This record gives sequence, structure tokens and C-alpha cells, in this order.
Amino acid sequence: MTSPSTRLLNSNATESPTQAKSGGCGCDSPSSATVERDEKLQERIAKHPCYSEDAHHHYARLHVAVAPACNIQCNYCNRKYDCANESRPGVVSELLTPEEAAHKALVIGGKIPQMTVVGIAGPGDPLANPEKTFRTFELIAAQAPDIKLCLSTNGLMLPDYIDRIKQLNIDHVTITINMVDPEIGAQIYPWVHYRRKRYRGIEGARILHERQMEGLQALKDADILCKVNSVMIPGINDHHLVEVNRVIREKGAFLHNIMPLISAPEHGTHFGLTGQRGPTPKELKEVQDNCSGNMKMMRHCRQCRADAVGLLGEDRSQEFSKEKFLEMTPEYDMEKRQEVHDGIEKFKEELKVAKDKALAGKKFANSPKILVAVATKGGGLVNQHFGHAKEFQIYEVDGNDARFVSHRKIDQYCQGGYGEEASFEHIMKAIADCKAVLVSKIGNSPQEKLQEAGIQSVEAYDVIEKVALEFYEQYVKELGN
Repeated sequence: MTSPSTRLLNSNATESPTQAKSGGCGCDSPSSATVERDEKLQERIAKHPCYSEDAHHHYARLHVAVAPACNIQCNYCNRKYDCANESRPGVVSELLTPEEAAHKALVIGGKIPQMTVVGIAGPGDPLANPEKTFRTFELIAAQAPDIKLCLSTNGLMLPDYIDRIKQLNIDHVTITINMVDPEIGAQIYPWVHYRRKRYRGIEGARILHERQMEGLQALKDADILCKVNSVMIPGINDHHLVEVNRVIREKGAFLHNIMPLISAPEHGTHFGLTGQRGPTPKELKEVQDNCSGNMKMMRHCRQCRADAVGLLGEDRSQEFSKEKFLEMTPEYDMEKRQEVHDGIEKFKEELKVAKDKALAGKKFANSPKILVAVATKGGGLVNQHFGHAKEFQIYEVDGNDARFVSHRKIDQYCQGGYGEEASFEHIMKAIADCKAVLVSKIGNSPQEKLQEAGIQSVEAYDVIEKVALEFYEQYVKELGN
């Protein structure tokens, strides 16, 4: 395995065709669909960082904030502006016109050629702002036909716009579905504004549910890939999400993303102000695992801002503020972009060879599973200093495989000599269930602290799976001694 070239810095990886099952349901069990159909489905998701866990290591996305209005109220949402340091859905620093959004897409598509997707996810609901949403997509499609178009919606107005979505070749649509029982929905949604009337409680939740199911079925009929987002809210819908998972699979959803409630008083949300907690990493993983046998699960979601820029896990939006990007002349060269994509695909093949080699001969019967935390800048590599990491990717490792299962945000350890103790405490809470941290480098002080807590630090610059499996072998040997 050769080291990644400089052109692939800030890149990321994709899913194998065997992982992306056919038929549009994302089912893990074998189906009667042909290999050709599998390959066509793989082509549709191969460069979409949200729909392919592998792609999120290499390809970037852009969210353009053109849709301020919303037609429902969620107890976990408060759409604040000018919150540049917050990374959560519904937050933006600046609203854009469709023309500004298209200009931004062309600028960033030239500056970040591995950017393959432009999505509209708010800060309100794209389909509560249909004119602005579809005008934006029209402008981008006309000038950058190689970019995938994507929208995220609560689904209330989705059935009304399926034909328009299909016409614009928007091939990926995400619906946020938190319930299939209106009584549970009434605890999440105070009101729903539909057909010029505001509905509250169970009545509003029932309307939303019915429209979401109608929209999900319409997407399936139109052969548009659908990802369903569900916010896990302990004590409200946590046990209900297995039923949600079953229903959306039957309705044809391709991918299910169960993500944790973000709840803090300073966000000003109802749940934040009333003390509703979010799930622990262990609770989240348990629900995801319970649902993973039914359909494909997304575990790499970063719950992005509505104006996010870059790879998942990074946010370069401040590099491209309105004041800055409007002064930039787009240098959108499809040939140069394709060259970068070809380089990424070549590097991915090298990664695959290295992964296959690492996995070859790994056959351990009844081997215990452990978690390891990985510091990475992307590219499927252990390639980040411990002190620079703002998140860890969590891998579940046994004697036969190393599998990505989640990511956990942390406070950066290196802060110029200030706040290291507090940040280390936060890091320890995040990775307390891990047996090791895989990093490119780590200082003596944090290394010793991790050791005292029973967490080993492993320095390497190589393929994540290879490093993880090598550590596992050492770990098992030490257990046997």
C-alpha cells in the first residue's frame, strides 16, 4: 500500500456492491435481483457521502441554505442564524438566494473538486420553499451536470412535488420520520401547518404521518432513492424506532439513519429547555444494531449544518462565507474534477487491496468484540495526531473483521496550553468503552493518562482496518497471558 498522494489529502472511501443490496430496500438478506441491478445501484450511491459509508471517506458535500420557512414545529429544533460554531441541523450563518447558491456551488466545485453532492436541507424545509428550492436546483443542474442533487424534507409536502423532483433528476431524497404512531408523534411535534391551517397534537401528527407514508411510497414508485432520518429521543421514541424501521423498509426506503437527539438548554429548543436528554453512545448503538438486520443502517452521519461544506466530519463553511464566495470567480472544470475523481478511485482500489490483505487468513472462532477509537482526517487511514482530533471514528473489531460503527465528537486536546485537562476529561467520557486509540502521533502526557485508564495508544500511518486488526491480535495474546 503506497501512501496517499497530496492530491488526495482531505479525501475519503465507498461501499462494495455486496454491501449495497438491490431492490431499493437496502435489505441485508439476499434478494432475487440481478448482479447488473446491484451494479447500477452501486453507481447511484458510489460518490454520495451520505448514502455510502465508503464514499464518506473521500467525497464531499455542500448544503446551500435557501429554504428558511418550515411548515412543522419539532421539539428538538430551533432555527437560529449566525451560530458559526454550532454544528447541528437547522443552523446557518447566512441565507442565500438561488442565484447566490448556484454561484457558491460552482465556486466550491472548483475549489473542492471531490465535492460531488449539493443538497438543500434548510434551515427550514425545502418543500415549504418550493420556488427557491427548485430554482436553485435548475441553476446548478444547467451549469454543473456532474453534481448530484439531493434534498432533505420532513415529508409533509413531498407527495405534491414528486414529479418535479423526478423531472430535475434529483435522485436522492431524505425524509425525517421519527414515528409511525401519531400518539408518539404528538410528543415530538407541537403543530403542523397544512393547507393553510395549523393542526396540533395527535391530529397534526396523524396528517404528517400519512403524508410521509404517501411520499415514501411515491419515491419508491418513481425509483428515487430515499434515506430516512430518525432522531432517537430516549423515553419517547427509542423503543418505537424498531417499528419505524420495519415500516419504512416495507415502504421501500433504501437507508435508515438513526441519529441522537442533540439537546442542550443553550439551543433554546423545547427539549433542551425541559431537560430531555439525548441517548448515550451505547444506547444509540443498541437501537441501530436492533434495526440493522432489517435494512441497511447509516452510522456515519454528522448531523450537518444547513450550510455545511466539505467532507462529513469537517465544516469549511467559514472559508466560503457570502462575503468571500461572491468575490470569487468560479473555476469549474469538469475535466479536472474527473481527474481528481479518477485519482480517488485509484486510491480506493489500493485501499481495498490493503484491506483484503489485512483480512486474509483472519479466522478466529468465537473471538470477542472490542471497540477502538481512530483519529483520521479521511482517506480510510489512521493519519491524524491525537491532539488535533475533533472526533474519533469508532470501529468494532474481532478476530475476523474491523467494522465502522459510529463517530464521536470530542473537544480538541491541543489548545495551546489552555484547557487540556478539561478536554481530556471530555475525551475520556467519549471513548471510555474503547480498548485503544489509533493515532498517527500522540504526546507523552495524554498517552500516559490513557494508559492509566486502561486504554492503549497505537501510533501508525496506515489503513484503519490493518492497524485495528494488528492491535487486536496483540490484545488477544495479552489476554491469554
